[in-house]
Amino acid sequence: MPVKLGAKAEHDFEQPLGLLGDCHRRIENFLGVLIRVADIGSDQPLTTQQREALIVALRYFGSAAPRHTADEEESLFPRMRQLDDPRVQEAMAKLDALEADHQKADVAHKEVDVIGRKWLDQGTISTPELVRMKELLQMLLELYQRHIQVEDQEIFPLASEVLANDQVSQIGQEMAKRRGH
Repeated sequence: MPVKLGAKAEHDFEQPLGLLGDCHRRIENFLGVLIRVADIGSDQPLTTQQREALIVALRYFGSAAPRHTADEEESLFPRMRQLDDPRVQEAMAKLDALEADHQKADVAHKEVDVIGRKWLDQGTISTPELVRMKELLQMLLELYQRHIQVEDQEIFPLASEVLANDQVSQIGQEMAKRRGH
């Protein structure tokens, strides 16, 4: 179960909307890692490779994913809401739903993290814990499939049309600052 750690993003902070899409690819990747680890079963100890994969995926969702949410909720969405554009006004309900998704995902990831860390600490987890982890991961998979599709196909393209270049640049600067750049 190799995990690509150093995969280079296709975009940088000069192209923040593209970088947000790149983050979605990482979310999909690391969620897939968690699902594959959970599929091994609670009665088998984790191999070294599975442990590493679980550690990296939990770390991603514990640190990088919250920055992605902040990129959207603190940088992108507020700028879109300020615009007096009928297309943006139409998208407002979708932005509200996306923010609700972020909250649901955050709660689920926290529970997955608790179960995953217990698995790492003890070497095994109970069948009910594994069943719960799988339920949470399935819910997250369904949430992210819908969520990412809306953002990648509707919100980000709309943002690229309606936001001024200086606004996009500011978003990129804020994203860089969140990451210590």
